[in-house]
Amino acid sequence: MILKSMRILILSFIAFLPSSFASAHEVYVLPQDVIDTAIHTPGMPLMQILLENLNQFLLWGFMAILLVFIIFFTSISHTLEERLDPFLAKLPPFAPVISRITIGLAFLAAAYYGALFGPELPLGASFGAYTPIITALLIVLGLMIIVGFYTRVAAIIAGLIFLWQVSISGEYMFTYANYAGELILLIILGAHKFAYHHKGHDVRRAPRALLRLKEILTPYTFLILRVAFGASLLYASIYAKIIHNELALAVAATPLAGHATSLASVFGFSPEFLVLGAAIVEIVIGTFFILGIEIRFTSLFLLFWLSLSLWYFGEVVWPHIVLIGIPIAFIFYGYDKYSLEGFFFKRNGRDPVL
Repeated sequence: MILKSMRILILSFIAFLPSSFASAHEVYVLPQDVIDTAIHTPGMPLMQILLENLNQFLLWGFMAILLVFIIFFTSISHTLEERLDPFLAKLPPFAPVISRITIGLAFLAAAYYGALFGPELPLGASFGAYTPIITALLIVLGLMIIVGFYTRVAAIIAGLIFLWQVSISGEYMFTYANYAGELILLIILGAHKFAYHHKGHDVRRAPRALLRLKEILTPYTFLILRVAFGASLLYASIYAKIIHNELALAVAATPLAGHATSLASVFGFSPEFLVLGAAIVEIVIGTFFILGIEIRFTSLFLLFWLSLSLWYFGEVVWPHIVLIGIPIAFIFYGYDKYSLEGFFFKRNGRDPVL
C-alpha cells in the first residue's frame, strides 16, 4: 500500500511539471519575432497568478515537498547506503573525465553550428570578420580538451572567448555560467584521467607551483561547478519566467510546430499557472544544486525532463550538451564535503545515495 501510494504521488507530481525546465528553452523554440515581442512586453504579475490559483498551488506544493522528504529519507537509509556504496565509491574518478569530454563536445558543436553556447549567439555577430578563425579555434580547443592535450591551455583560451562574449552580451551570460564552471574545473584539474596528458603527466612534468595550486583548489572544483551550474539554471528561470515571462507564456499557450494543441492544454492547467509552476521548480532545482541537496536525484530529474523537452519541442541537441553532461558528472561524483548533505550526512566515506 505504501509503495502504491508513493508511486501515485510521484506520477502525479511528474504530471504537473512542464517539459521545459532545464534552461531558457524559450529562446530556442520560439520564432524570433515572438521572442522580440515577448521581451518588450511587460511580464504578468506572478503573485496575482499565485493568489488566483492558491488551492492548486498549495496542493502541488505539498506533494512536491512530500516527494522531496521521501527521496531524502530514502537517500540516507543505512541499508541502501551499505548496499550501493561499493558501486558508488567507484564512480567519482570518472566525473572530471565526463566534464572534460562534455565541454569539448560542446565546443565542437558550437563550431559546427556557427554559434557560441546557444543559437541566439551566432559567431558572426560576436566576431565579425574573425568568425572563420574563431570557428577553427573552437574545433582545435574542443579536440584538445576531449583528447586531454594541454587541457589547461585550451581551457584558458576558451575562458578568454567566454569573457569576450560577456563583454558583448553582459549579464545574459549568466545563462551560460555552467561553461565557466566547467572551464575553471579544467584549469584546476587539467586533463585528469584517460587523456594524452593524464594525471601522471602532471606529477612528472607540471611546475611545482602549479601542482601546489592544484592540491589546494581540487577540493573546491565540484563546489565551483555546482554553484556555476545552479546559477545558470536560476538565471535562465528568472530571465524567461519572471522578468520576461511572456516568453514562457508564449511557449505554454501557443501550439508549436508539429503540435495541434498548446502545452497548457496537454497538462490541463492555465498557461499562467504552468509558467508559475515552472519558475518555482526551476528555482528550486538551481538552489538544490548550489546548496548540494539531493544532488543525484536532482540530476536524474533534470535529465529526465530535459529528454522529454527535447522530444516534445523537437529541439536540436547541441545547445544542451552541457546541460546533459554536467548532471551526469554530478551523478558520478556525488557529494563534495561543501554540499549540505555531504557535510551533514556523509558517514564513514559513504555518500547519501540520491
